[in-house]
Amino acid sequence: MRILSLFLVFFFLFQTVAVFADDKVTDDMVYNAVLRKLANDPDVKGGTLVVEVKEGTVTIKGSVESDKLKAKAERITKKVKGVKGVVNELVVKPRGA
Repeated sequence: MRILSLFLVFFFLFQTVAVFADDKVTDDMVYNAVLRKLANDPDVKGGTLVVEVKEGTVTIKGSVESDKLKAKAERITKKVKGVKGVVNELVVKPRGA
């Protein structure tokens, strides 16, 4: 009975470690998540923005209509799991300018 109990403890412990080991966030995962978050935001509408990810640092490029939207895009990006930093290269271009 003790051997069975020890086996079960080690089995569940190993499974827990394996789950956490697979929890690593890749740059591709971050890229996809950032694009999705920016595109789904009703204000930022990130479809025209360019996103690059290298070792967890995200660079966002393109243009937005206001400083408020530039800051919001950066906030959204920072909240994505796996993002270590954000380089905001967005340019403010008011509508019609």
